[in-house]
Amino acid sequence: MPQVMEFKLPDLGEGLTEAEIVRWLVAVGDVVAIDQPVVEVETAKAMVEVPCPYGGVVTARFGEEGTELPVGAPLITVAVGAGADEVVEPEDSGSGNVLVGYGTDHSRTARRRRVRPGSAAPAVAAAPTPAPAAVVTSPVVTGPVVTGPVAVISPLVRKLARDHGIDLRALRGSGPEGLILRADVEAARRAPEPAPVAAPAAAAPEGERVPLKGLRGVVAEKLSRSRREIPDATCWVDADATELMAARAAMNAVGGPKISVLALLARICTAALAKYPELNSTVDLAANEIVRLPSVHLGFAAQTERGLVVPVVRDAQTRNPESLSAEFARLTEVARAGKLAPADLTGGTFTLNNYGVFGVDGSTPIINHPEAAMLGVGRIMAKPWVHQGELAVRQVVQLSLTFDHRVCDGGTAGGFLRYVADCVESPAVLLRSL
Repeated sequence: MPQVMEFKLPDLGEGLTEAEIVRWLVAVGDVVAIDQPVVEVETAKAMVEVPCPYGGVVTARFGEEGTELPVGAPLITVAVGAGADEVVEPEDSGSGNVLVGYGTDHSRTARRRRVRPGSAAPAVAAAPTPAPAAVVTSPVVTGPVVTGPVAVISPLVRKLARDHGIDLRALRGSGPEGLILRADVEAARRAPEPAPVAAPAAAAPEGERVPLKGLRGVVAEKLSRSRREIPDATCWVDADATELMAARAAMNAVGGPKISVLALLARICTAALAKYPELNSTVDLAANEIVRLPSVHLGFAAQTERGLVVPVVRDAQTRNPESLSAEFARLTEVARAGKLAPADLTGGTFTLNNYGVFGVDGSTPIINHPEAAMLGVGRIMAKPWVHQGELAVRQVVQLSLTFDHRVCDGGTAGGFLRYVADCVESPAVLLRSL
């Protein structure tokens, strides 16, 4: 007998707690193979096709396109062992299993039905709509409402009420059988008038509200955590990049793939990290230890239509400028297409942020938690500069280093930044470490 298995939205990567359904790749009634992609989802970091670990017939889908689901929520149910003409449907389309991961709740019963060629496919399963909450109201007594004749005998009482604008129908008489007496009218006359009900104030115009979720939400949380946990400090220096730009022009003049400025700066960073390994580390709070990492997995900031992402170049210390250029170009293209895999966005040990592409000179970068440092690079532009004792126009760049003060002191951070600046000003310095 076929068994209905429930496939839930799996954990798609570090820090991701939800994903939005972009496109279903299967319909109810389709036969799927093990590890066949069944849905395309968009996380805060990338577009991902999610494969199903079960093979069989799709009996239900959960969520329409555009719906956001948390990790661990049901995606589809699959009748494992069912042929194309036989489907097992769970009695309850919702999931009773609240744990994150795979598997179905076998405590629910199932019923069999056949899907014949040409018959209508079962409807997409939807989460049960909660019953509306009961509304409880309490009576508010504002005074008796008399629908018959008013219980007043004396014309003097009527005149007194009329002279003072008192509605006799709103009074409860203290006389026999509710008879309204002069004393009742006098008491009503002496009673303080109810405060006028203020008209509701006009609502102040409200600005546009943008949900802090998806990529923006992940970035906000990561940066907030960085500032909460890391005692960071920033140092910066201006450097003459004229010789670096000339070296790049000479490299590209000999033919072959073009080498980017970012690749040259990345190669300088890996050399600097070899001299100052304290900055290629992370802090293990649980063990109260600094962990110095053996490889440089270099993150770089890439702006896309969906926002800022930080792809990671693995083992950057083993790559030359040409290899780094090619990998930067590849990851940037994939990032802009929204196709980065979670593995491309995690595991970085140091980040290089070229904000000069936005036309700005300087910044104080926020460390990409849980890394220990980030190098920021401003725009390279012609400026007056004292060169060899004379005033000249040179290509100048500002470099800024934000570092975790727990992993090193200012002397180490300053030594790292000065080495980077020296290599920028005289690329021959880099040759000593190659």
